[in-house]
Amino acid sequence: MITTTDALIEACERLARHRFITVDTEFLRETTFWPKLCVVQIASPDEAIVIDAIADGLDLAPFFALMANEQVLKVFHAGRQDIEIVWHLAGIIPRPVFDTQVAAMVLGHGDSISYDQLVQRLTGQLLDKSLRFTDWSRRPLSAAQIAYAEADVTHLRDVFLKLDADLQKRGRADWVGEEMAVLTSPDTYRQEPARAWERLRSRARKPKDLAVLMSVAAWREQEAQARDIPRSRILKDDVIAEIISQHPTTIERLGQLRSMPKGFERSRVGEQIIEAVKAGLALDPKTLPRIERDKPLSNGASATVELLKVLLRMTSEQHGVAAKVIATMDDLEMIASDDEPDVPALHGWRRELFGERALALKAGRLALAMQRGRVIALERTASE
Repeated sequence: MITTTDALIEACERLARHRFITVDTEFLRETTFWPKLCVVQIASPDEAIVIDAIADGLDLAPFFALMANEQVLKVFHAGRQDIEIVWHLAGIIPRPVFDTQVAAMVLGHGDSISYDQLVQRLTGQLLDKSLRFTDWSRRPLSAAQIAYAEADVTHLRDVFLKLDADLQKRGRADWVGEEMAVLTSPDTYRQEPARAWERLRSRARKPKDLAVLMSVAAWREQEAQARDIPRSRILKDDVIAEIISQHPTTIERLGQLRSMPKGFERSRVGEQIIEAVKAGLALDPKTLPRIERDKPLSNGASATVELLKVLLRMTSEQHGVAAKVIATMDDLEMIASDDEPDVPALHGWRRELFGERALALKAGRLALAMQRGRVIALERTASE
């Protein structure tokens, strides 16, 4: 258990001598905008440590330096939130990284398999997850909490080694490497107020609605970040939806909204909402992003999507790769509607595995048939 900066420096120096380390974090986020880091657990092949991240006087700089050390592979399971914490607190992205959940999908262990399921499948060990929702900010930590935290990263060592060996054996290590590009991109973690509207883009039907949405969502994001409280504590999504449809520019009109809490409009926040609405209405429509409408698929494209689903499932089962990581429904719909769409399923290993056959199926060069109760793909000649 690490509670002092000196002990953390020594531990991180030892950990940095290894090819890889496994990393997990425990944090709270229910009442804050930014995650509150409480515990960090790290394991190397030789040891496991648990860092009390909120210990008095502890400087986490050695931990952040270890995360930035490009000579050490950092292994996470579903590591997006862990990486986000490092990004927020230190402004760095851990590199290089390996996500065991992604690797498991590439190796056919299902879509988004949980950590305890993966541990049981690969090691036969049953994890006690009863402390998953414990309050990690309370001190002192119990012996059970410390043991739980250690187990998360010690079992992760075994999971990583098995997955890595399987990836090497099947020639799929580069596939996981491509997926890590998203996890290690700062764009994945930036929460810029000017882009907050994108989460609610489907609520805007007209340019004026979009203008109000952009302004109000940006205001809410700034408030939530500055006050470090969840967005919903500032203004719920349903209230924003009504605001962008009604465009209230006076306190009276704001108070008439059905979703607005009684008396809320007369607060300081009510005045700020009105100002945000007015600022949105003042935007030049020509400067607004284009509202993309979901166009209904034609009958032919809809039928093509159904065939592509069958091909995707067949490919997933044949190669032992989770369908979710090969292609999404958006990919299939784009392929059905466009001759050469720019979608992930038509790039890199996905194109080789599925994309080329998907295009061939759409063009009639490939047919699907049943053989002994299984779907198979048949090449078609020009005369057929």
